[in-house]
Amino acid sequence: MIKNLMLRGLPALALFALPVLAAPAAHSAPAATAAPAAADVAGPSGVRAPLPLFEAIDRLPVAVEHREGYKRDLYKHWNRGLNATDGCDTRKEVILAEAVGAPQVAAGCKLTGGSWRSAYDDIVVTDAARLDVDHFVPLAEVFDSK
Repeated sequence: MIKNLMLRGLPALALFALPVLAAPAAHSAPAATAAPAAADVAGPSGVRAPLPLFEAIDRLPVAVEHREGYKRDLYKHWNRGLNATDGCDTRKEVILAEAVGAPQVAAGCKLTGGSWRSAYDDIVVTDAARLDVDHFVPLAEVFDSK
């Protein structure tokens, strides 16, 4: 799960960082001359220059959220997983997939041993019960995106 987050998160991070890195520095324009707004400056082929991040955020349209139809009980907490006969629910399947040292899997998908490394802080966990498996996107947002 953690390495999958890193693989999926890198493109999002790049999209976030691009406007920040591409925006001209605030001190690059002479103090006596007012620089035109970034959106008013046409670049090559008429493409507009990128906006500074906070200005771009300020230009995003804001609307009230509507959650009609969303009910948390529409989503089961953990389903039976890919193989309903092995006793491993989705949570344990994720834990198994993310192990850097494979645990032993006993009847009913009881996990013993194994190890997991956090890509965020390089901590190694050897007790699967200490691991959390969470949604990357809240279920209400998933529902709204249908």
